[in-house]
Amino acid sequence: MSHLLQWRLISRIDLYPMLMRVIFLLLLLVSGGTSASLISQQGLPARYMQTTEDAAIWAQVGSNVINVGNVSAGQILAVVPTSADYYEFRFGFGTGFIDKGHLEEVQGKQRVEDSLGDLNKPLSNQNLITWKDTPVYNAPNSGSAPFGTMSPNLRYPILSKLKDRLNQTWFQIRIGNRLAWVSSLDAQEDNGLPVLTYHHILRDEENTRFRHTSTTTSVRAFNNQMAWLRDQGYATLTMYQLEGYVRNKMNLPAKAVVITFDDGLKSVSRYAYPILKEYGFNATAFIISSRIKGHAQKWDPKSLQFMSVHEIKGIQDVFDIQSHTHFLHRVDGYKHPILLSRSYHVTLFDFERSRRALAQFNPRVLYLSYPFGGYDNKAIKAANDAGFHLAVTTMKGKVKPGDNPFLLKRLYILRTDSLETMSRLISNQPQG
Repeated sequence: MSHLLQWRLISRIDLYPMLMRVIFLLLLLVSGGTSASLISQQGLPARYMQTTEDAAIWAQVGSNVINVGNVSAGQILAVVPTSADYYEFRFGFGTGFIDKGHLEEVQGKQRVEDSLGDLNKPLSNQNLITWKDTPVYNAPNSGSAPFGTMSPNLRYPILSKLKDRLNQTWFQIRIGNRLAWVSSLDAQEDNGLPVLTYHHILRDEENTRFRHTSTTTSVRAFNNQMAWLRDQGYATLTMYQLEGYVRNKMNLPAKAVVITFDDGLKSVSRYAYPILKEYGFNATAFIISSRIKGHAQKWDPKSLQFMSVHEIKGIQDVFDIQSHTHFLHRVDGYKHPILLSRSYHVTLFDFERSRRALAQFNPRVLYLSYPFGGYDNKAIKAANDAGFHLAVTTMKGKVKPGDNPFLLKRLYILRTDSLETMSRLISNQPQG
């Protein structure tokens, strides 16, 4: 596709009312809203058409509309005509776009074969991940006709898997109401999305009290970690996008992380915020709402200080504000999270109070971090009943589609961890 044509397609996203509805729906997804695609929202009938030449395809992936691959000449897709210069089709969990100049009526008596009814199968809780231009075939055989290619850095839902006579695994996928196949030699299975956990951050020379606490990292280490993420091409996701991933409702890039900070400490605004802003990243701050200060405190690295109202508002172009409870961030005499000894009704009241207190920063407080990672069945029920959509724990691991939304795992990257350790933790490798 020429640069001019690319510019025309992207510019249409701003100019045409139809694509404005696409953006509106996608913004709903990003903010935790409904997942229905534009195609189903319109109620317009899809019809099969055939590509006249190799045609680039586009879709929303994460926060961006990008080229997601191409469809080979002569392939049949179910598309929805629009009044613009493109047609729409189903791509993963969302909507794809293809220039209508590359399509024509289906020639002859060709039809889409689906003898086993696989086109109507629900999507599984598994994705494939592409790390290169990935061939897509019409059958689970590398000698079959090519359907097209998928671009690098995609997560894409799998319908099913099978092994051929050579014991080679193939992933069955669906694009534009067409079945297609990807070899496991060309793509990996998705082993989960990393959610990184941080708390406190200090300069080495001022850290005299918290040097040996695992929840305190150094400004230097944090900056190096964020630089590594940027250099490796990682995108930072919001909790709204994480929800879309857990619930199988959103197309996301393969290289992606969620960055979270628990507690709402002053060091977040002082040190973490400018680093994240420099690299163009976003993050989530889980705030203990009862500890928000009315006025900013004078900086003292020897004590745990909490952000003020003004400081929290000052970081909101980078940080999304979510809940770390109101009064329940405490331990009892046995060093156990006090949440575990409180009744369901007390816990529910606290969760609801935290949401109300944080509404001054964010009207959509939908996500919770359990204090000290402590939870039980009544806390899970209270989180759901209080209106939270997801809750994160301190259990080690990655988040996968279909996980219990109120028991999501996270990863710690310590001050002493090397970048090689970080790479091993967050890369798409099975977790031991």
